[in-house]
Amino acid sequence: MRKPTGLERLYVDFDSFFASAEQHLQPHLRGRPVGVIPVDSEHTGLIAVSREAKVLGVKRGTFVREARRQCPDLVLVTARHEAYVALHHAIVRAIETVVPVKAICSIDEMLCALLPAEWPQALDIGQRVKEAIAHGIGPTLTCSVGLGPNDLLAKIAAEMEKPDGLVALHPNDLPGRLLALDLTDVPGIARGNAARLARAGVGDMAALWRLQPKELRRLWGSVEGERLWMGLHGYTVERPETRRRMFGHGRVLPAEWRSLNGAYAAARVLLAKASARMRRAGFSARALALWLTDRNSAGWYGEERFQPTRDDPSLLGSLSRLFLHAEREEMSRSRSVHVALHDLVPMADIEEDLFGQTPEAQLKRRMEHLSTLADQLNVAHRRTLLHWGPWVTIPGGYAGAKIAFNRIPDAEDF
Repeated sequence: MRKPTGLERLYVDFDSFFASAEQHLQPHLRGRPVGVIPVDSEHTGLIAVSREAKVLGVKRGTFVREARRQCPDLVLVTARHEAYVALHHAIVRAIETVVPVKAICSIDEMLCALLPAEWPQALDIGQRVKEAIAHGIGPTLTCSVGLGPNDLLAKIAAEMEKPDGLVALHPNDLPGRLLALDLTDVPGIARGNAARLARAGVGDMAALWRLQPKELRRLWGSVEGERLWMGLHGYTVERPETRRRMFGHGRVLPAEWRSLNGAYAAARVLLAKASARMRRAGFSARALALWLTDRNSAGWYGEERFQPTRDDPSLLGSLSRLFLHAEREEMSRSRSVHVALHDLVPMADIEEDLFGQTPEAQLKRRMEHLSTLADQLNVAHRRTLLHWGPWVTIPGGYAGAKIAFNRIPDAEDF
């Protein structure tokens, strides 16, 4: 454990990224209230809103009808994930003209490490990063830059003066401005954790600061509480390397797709996309999980386990059996569908079957080879040319290629 003495981390956090990206890409939207929606539907919620819309009270997550009521002039744009990913890569290149990017935290958040010789000029470097983005990308896409002794404090600093902020939290000044924050302003403290802290008498940042690391670990119920304490107090926090646990995709279904047949058609596409990602990453799966949910987020869950598998015909056969179970258990409608390949095994760890010359084993290898060839063909042509069984276009597009908080799609996903 180490306590830095300088501003070792620089965190870049973009403001209203999806909405600002649309204003950047479509100049006629600049200065207008913009909301980005996942699909062209009146029954969905906004996934991003521009500054102009925020001023009028529109928030992310607001349903379209309510957003229109709050802001009749709101311009709705359907998300274009491929365009945002391309813009993300251009932004990274612009930042790296000033300082290398150490980690990509999300589509619109990047972390940089500063060298000891750069610590005294940290604020100047932060300003140069902002200028590089403005000159290299354009003035519409603004970002907030935070500087701190570790990742957590740099991220908190980036959130303090949004939009277009530049804030440093120097280790010698702690707790300083941290005491003015709400508990939920700290990354990692969600409402549930804040409520747990409140029941223990910790209702503000001053009370949180007075705790000892073991106390916060006990209140948290895990080592994450102690890691949070270390981060807030300016220590570097080493985290164990994460392992890939699953490949999956989900989709809220349009109203006309909410039968079991509609959910099955969508699930086949989502599974094919997930399995292609899994093969590119060099894994096989030993389990397939399926979730079907109703309007109250209840629903049906099923799972099938098998020997390490990565070919589409086998996995689609497993999915078909799971849907038969759902039908027998009278799950007739589904608001959303999610599939996940899990219990992963790296291909390098799979030993050759001593009885691998059986017809079944030979067929399995042929299907794996054909699945890989289909992946290569589809990637080369940037569309799905070869697939097993029926293929549908799910309204909203981007099946398997949507941007998630902790995943930026590869070009091959589109």
